[in-house]
Amino acid sequence: MVNVSLHDVTLTYPGASRPSIDGIELEIEHGELLVLVGPSGCGKSTTLRALAGLEFPDSGRIAFGDRDVTGVDGSQRDVAMVFQSYALYPHMTVAGNIEFSLKNAKVPAAERQRLVAEAAELLELGDLLDRKPRELSGGQRQRVAMGRAIVRRPAVFLMDEPLSNLDAKLRVQTRGQIAALQRTLDVTTVYVTHDQTEAMTMGDRVVVMNQGRIEQVGSPRELYDEPETLFVAGFIGSPQMNLVEGSWSDAEGARVGDLTLPFHPAAPHSAPALTYGIRPEDLELVPHPGADARLVRIEVELVEELGSDTFVYGTGHGARWTARLPKGSRPAIGEALAFAVRPSSVIAFEPSTGHRVR
Repeated sequence: MVNVSLHDVTLTYPGASRPSIDGIELEIEHGELLVLVGPSGCGKSTTLRALAGLEFPDSGRIAFGDRDVTGVDGSQRDVAMVFQSYALYPHMTVAGNIEFSLKNAKVPAAERQRLVAEAAELLELGDLLDRKPRELSGGQRQRVAMGRAIVRRPAVFLMDEPLSNLDAKLRVQTRGQIAALQRTLDVTTVYVTHDQTEAMTMGDRVVVMNQGRIEQVGSPRELYDEPETLFVAGFIGSPQMNLVEGSWSDAEGARVGDLTLPFHPAAPHSAPALTYGIRPEDLELVPHPGADARLVRIEVELVEELGSDTFVYGTGHGARWTARLPKGSRPAIGEALAFAVRPSSVIAFEPSTGHRVR
C-alpha cells in the first residue's frame, strides 16, 4: 500500500485557453477508494492521467509515499490502469489476456499460473479462462480487464470510467463487485466517473471537480448534507437540491417571495440576496395546510413515479420546486400542494461567490 499526494498540480494542454487542472491539492490515504466526479471537461481524467504518468504537470508535485514521481514515466510508477474501453486482445483467451503483462515482465510460468488463478478466483472468472473475449458479456470483459490490472499487484489502481459501456443493471452489479474487490485487495485506488450515484455509492471519499479545480472533498454523506458551494449543492443529489433565490434581513429573516424559511445564519450577515438550498425530502407534505404563511405552496406541473418514490415538480413563490411525496401519493397535474420545511434543513449560499453562508 502507498499514500498518494498532489501538491499544487497544474496542467495546461497545448493550445488550450485555460488549465485542464489548476492548483490541485489532494491527499489520498493508504488503501482508500477515492472517487473523482464532475461534468465533462472538469479535469478528472486529466488528474488521473497525471497520476498514471501519461501526462506531466506544468507545475506542482506528485508523490507516491515519500517518492517524488512528478517527472517519472508511467512504466516506473507501479500503477495499473483500467480504462472505459476493455482493450482485450481478441485472439487471446481470458487467461492469455490476464497474464500478458506478466509474460512481458518475464515472470516464470509457474508463478504466472498461480497469479492468474488467484485473480480469476477473486473475479469469478475461473470457468471462463479458456474463452475468447467475443464469447464474453460486457461485464465479464470488464472483469478480465480488471484481472489484467490486479495480477500485477500494483501499488496504486487507477480506473477511468470503467463501467460506462455497461447497461444500467450490470453497472449497479459491477460497481458493487469493484468496491468489494478493492476492500479485499486493500490497494490505494483512484476512480473517475461522471455519474454522481456511482461516486456516492463507491467512494470512501469523493472529490467534486469543476473547471479544473476541486470544489469539495468529503465523504458521500458530507457532500450531500453539507455542500460548501452552489455547484456541489446542485451536482450532488438526484433529484437535485432546490436552489431558490431569496433575500435576508434581520427584520424579516429568510424570504423567498411571500414565503418565510426557517434559516438563521450563525453569524451576522450583510448580503441582502441569498440562494437557499433545500433537499426535496426536506419538504414534508401537509394534508390540511390552512393559511400558514410558513408553508411552501406548489402548483404541480410534473409527477415522476419511481416505484419506491414519487417526486413532484412545480412552481410557487416565484421559484421552481421539487418535493418527494410519501409512498402511495397520487397527485394530479395542476393540483396545489403545501409543504412544511424541516427545521435546520435550509442551507444558504452567497450568489456572487457561490460559497455557503454559515
